[in-house]
Amino acid sequence: MLDLKITGGTVIDGTGRPGFVGDVGVRDGRIVAVGDISEDAHETIDASGRIVSPGFIDVHTHYDAQVFWDPALSPSCFHGVTTVLGGFCGFSIAPMTPDALGYLAPMLARVEGMPLETLQLAVPWNWQSFGEYLDRIEGTIGLNAGFFAGHSAIRRVVMGERAVGHKATPEELTGMTELLGKSLAEGALGFSSTISATHNDGDGNAVPSRWADYSEIIALARVVRDYPGTGLEFLPGVDFEPGVPELITELSLASQRPVNWNAVAISGREDAAEKAESQLAISDYARSRGGEVIALTIPCTPEVYMTFKQGFVFDSLPGIWREIFKWPLPERMERFREPELRRQMAADAESVPEEAVMRFVSRLGNYRIVSVTAEANKPYEGRVVSEIAEAEGRESIDVMLDIALSDELLTVFAPLLGGHDHESFVLRGKLWLDDRTLIGASDAGAHLDMIDTFAFSTTVLQDGVRNHGVVSLEQAINLMTERPARYAGLIDRGLIKPGYHADIVVFDRDTVARGPTYNRFDVPGNQFRVYADAEGIDHVFVNGVQIVRNGDHTGNMPGTVLRSGRDTRTVAMDAMRHA
Repeated sequence: MLDLKITGGTVIDGTGRPGFVGDVGVRDGRIVAVGDISEDAHETIDASGRIVSPGFIDVHTHYDAQVFWDPALSPSCFHGVTTVLGGFCGFSIAPMTPDALGYLAPMLARVEGMPLETLQLAVPWNWQSFGEYLDRIEGTIGLNAGFFAGHSAIRRVVMGERAVGHKATPEELTGMTELLGKSLAEGALGFSSTISATHNDGDGNAVPSRWADYSEIIALARVVRDYPGTGLEFLPGVDFEPGVPELITELSLASQRPVNWNAVAISGREDAAEKAESQLAISDYARSRGGEVIALTIPCTPEVYMTFKQGFVFDSLPGIWREIFKWPLPERMERFREPELRRQMAADAESVPEEAVMRFVSRLGNYRIVSVTAEANKPYEGRVVSEIAEAEGRESIDVMLDIALSDELLTVFAPLLGGHDHESFVLRGKLWLDDRTLIGASDAGAHLDMIDTFAFSTTVLQDGVRNHGVVSLEQAINLMTERPARYAGLIDRGLIKPGYHADIVVFDRDTVARGPTYNRFDVPGNQFRVYADAEGIDHVFVNGVQIVRNGDHTGNMPGTVLRSGRDTRTVAMDAMRHA
């Protein structure tokens, strides 16, 4: 007898082939039959009028810490995601030492928007090795989850305080390569690093990996090739500096692995298509030299919520912007009143080249005021800074800082990025189908007060398939199931096929959507997170166990902690290329 039978739905199996009406049979956590199934089951779910597909795979999250305070891994679980990968951009929470914790927790709070109060209250920090971290979460989580070992964590553990501000000695580099090898042997899925100018630590300084020279990063990448089922992730920054294409190519060649980088995003720029193609050209360069580089693409315009208290993203601007968020809050607020500083901030922002990807950050008049705290500022909510400046005869920098100061720097600003029109989705559809990309970069679990890209799966189905028709339903499901499973080397996941793990989602193609974004106050330490509910996702199964029933969580936690070499296989360099 089957454990579970899902009957009468339109099965879209993840291969890209047309869907068909049929049944899916599950036993012992695996799919055992697909088609017309007569065998009885302990539980039968009628999926008539619904789509039955493999669970979606999120290839870029930061759920490393959230697994402890929200093991269901919401909201991903409600949006049909059954497998997540984490530990990216060099920001894993293993390996770890008590000394490193004092630095890494504030770093995560700053660079990944994980509230420090939450990290201190809800994460036990009772491990040191990568294997011990995986053991702590084994059997406790709702989704399948695997994690990369991060460069900044490894560097801080080995180099101590020297990790910031110093190059590694030969002995320190040996220590890092040995620690990375140990982490990979214990189940880490790969190695991740960043050189992005947006990544600064709790003191406002560049994170440890940004102090490494290229030879250090390449040496660490070379370690990966000796461990089956491992990969590489690298964040080059939004504007490729000279030498970066060569560096990423060398990382692929050194590791003998495909490398993914984060991320191509389409906004309302007139040159969006040209900019995206110039970014994807790095894949062509790598392939011409025997390597493989894959870009993650964000399936929507990411709303970015920014404050002058946190400073994240603002601190990517040049000049004085790189310094002001290092100042203690009282000093920062006092200095923000100085006319000379304001003029310097405005001039430095204006110096960003028009063609730069981060130009949107520098257009100070092009911000919407999302929320305020002072009652006197309420009339400004929802308005654009440039409109206020024109109406009141002020400069945009003065409008922003005056409002922010009266809100004790808690005013939330969001740049107007555009990219919600049909033409932008046509371009996104072309990118999704390009074999140099993967749909990803959700950042789920990070930037809790800032970014709402976690709902990538329902966004693709709602906007990409139903509203704009830039990909078919079968294509969209393939792009979010089989293709990422292939890239990550996941064994027996990503398809509805006999023998595969029963990671399954049942949804209504006519209503599937992401709900409106709102603040949800459920984060330990009296913190909130940006959140969006899923619509039209009826049922979600992980390893044959139901975690979502009619949109509600069942409380079951059947996820597998994915370990390299056991749950993943090594991916060939040409595995992602179209025939």
